[in-house]
Amino acid sequence: MNKWSGRAFAVFAGLALAITLGVSMAQPATGQVPYERIVAADSEPESWLTYSGNYASHRFSRLDQINAGNVADLRVVWAYQMDEGLIETTPIVADGVMYVTEPPSAVTALDARTGKRLWKWTPQMGSDVLHIGFPEVNRGVAILDSTLYVGTLDAHLVALDARSGAVRWDVEVADNAIGFALTLAPLALDGKIIVGVSGAEAGVRGFIDAYDPETGELVWRTYTIPAPGEFGSDTWGGNSWETGGGSTWLTGSYDPELDLLYWPIGNPAPDWNGDLRPGDNLYTDCLLALDPDTGEIVWWFQFTPHDTHDWDANQIQVLVDAEWEGEPRKLVVTANRNAFYYVLDRETGEFLHGTEYSKQTWAEGLDENGRPIVIPGTDPTEEGNLVWPSLQGAANWFSPSYSPMTRLFYQPTRIMGAIYYKAEVEYEPGQPFMGGGEQALRGEEASGAVKALDVLTGELVWEFPLQSPPWAGVMATAGNLVFGGSDEGNIFALNAETGEPLWNFQAGAAVRSGPMSYEIDGQQRIVNSAGGTMFVFGLPEDGRGPG
Repeated sequence: MNKWSGRAFAVFAGLALAITLGVSMAQPATGQVPYERIVAADSEPESWLTYSGNYASHRFSRLDQINAGNVADLRVVWAYQMDEGLIETTPIVADGVMYVTEPPSAVTALDARTGKRLWKWTPQMGSDVLHIGFPEVNRGVAILDSTLYVGTLDAHLVALDARSGAVRWDVEVADNAIGFALTLAPLALDGKIIVGVSGAEAGVRGFIDAYDPETGELVWRTYTIPAPGEFGSDTWGGNSWETGGGSTWLTGSYDPELDLLYWPIGNPAPDWNGDLRPGDNLYTDCLLALDPDTGEIVWWFQFTPHDTHDWDANQIQVLVDAEWEGEPRKLVVTANRNAFYYVLDRETGEFLHGTEYSKQTWAEGLDENGRPIVIPGTDPTEEGNLVWPSLQGAANWFSPSYSPMTRLFYQPTRIMGAIYYKAEVEYEPGQPFMGGGEQALRGEEASGAVKALDVLTGELVWEFPLQSPPWAGVMATAGNLVFGGSDEGNIFALNAETGEPLWNFQAGAAVRSGPMSYEIDGQQRIVNSAGGTMFVFGLPEDGRGPG
């Protein structure tokens, strides 16, 4: 079925060479991508205009040329080898041009037909850039009109001309010397570019920013840790709020009808020693609904109060319109890192339903308000305490997918426990501030799966087992397929209704990115990455095949 080896990409004619500094090979690239195009992304399936495919974060392609009947015929059309690092990015595609980030913060424009590089921009960063508690990665760009927006490892937000890669403006979002960084794909709204920061493991105070897309001027900033006198400040003991963490390093979702921005918030600091920060520690481990014009918090929901396992809430928040108890309801659903699946009303933040979707040993369940009923004795200890899930969680940053055709929520799931340790720690700027550690279970005691859940109940419909806990996202398509990847280097396609494996490509390196799809010259393409290589797959040129 699969005639390509993991090394086959080395001979592809479309394999692009790397240029290390500045902008090169500039050519005219894209047309205009105004807000109106992005908000109507579902009607433009030939493009992929945002990190998650649309503002609702469905990561669902409405293209169906590649389907359950012909996916076995997929082969590599072209591939792109990056300079360095492990790819965690999701490309965007507009008007025949693909924009992709390269570790740690470079941006490259490629001809979406052939993979030929049009230009590359590389930021000039020093060798002493801090990245405490996370790797040197970048997960993507945003596009608005004719400008690309990218965050950098040294905590800058940069605007680039999409046609040439020339810098239009460059602003410092925060001080990298004390641990701030930008690794997420920004989110482009009407007249605003939204970004969040990494850095909780260095004891920073997290925030979400909005910037003017034309000038780079800061429009608003919302801190995720309330200062004394602000709502929620009583959930922090003493001065612990000053180093409270709450980073915002994953791209949010947006409802243009409600005009609400949904942003997940990371763990409190220090990670494992909760004695140093008594209280529920708002707004860590929360989902915030924000007014995108002002940054005002409209509502919040906390998944794991007083988190002592570094579970945070930095998972993709998926917006779904559905009937709930016989009435139409606007919902937001998420598979949290703490191993529970949640259904919330996205207008009000009301908790509607929650259920365990992966092995966990820290809570008896959720109460009527969605608050976990914590099992005593499950916090980290100096001697070590075995708890499921591990610090990487049952889910993590990698993307789920929602199919409006099957009404299933597809979640790559990590099934792994860990021994958690608590230790004393004092805050020093620019140094790790974690208060302990963990030792994850390995080998036969750790595994993974792609799980298909009923979107309203979280009930398991099917699962596709994986040898080890995954770090790769998934994408469902109108061709009745779910694409995903594994740490063993497999890029695969499953039947979206049953989970039956239909196609596999052994890429020769771990898959750590999220798949996407686009169409060029009437031909659907599937994109996924393994190691430092991005692969673009398509059907044979002589037709669409059976199905």
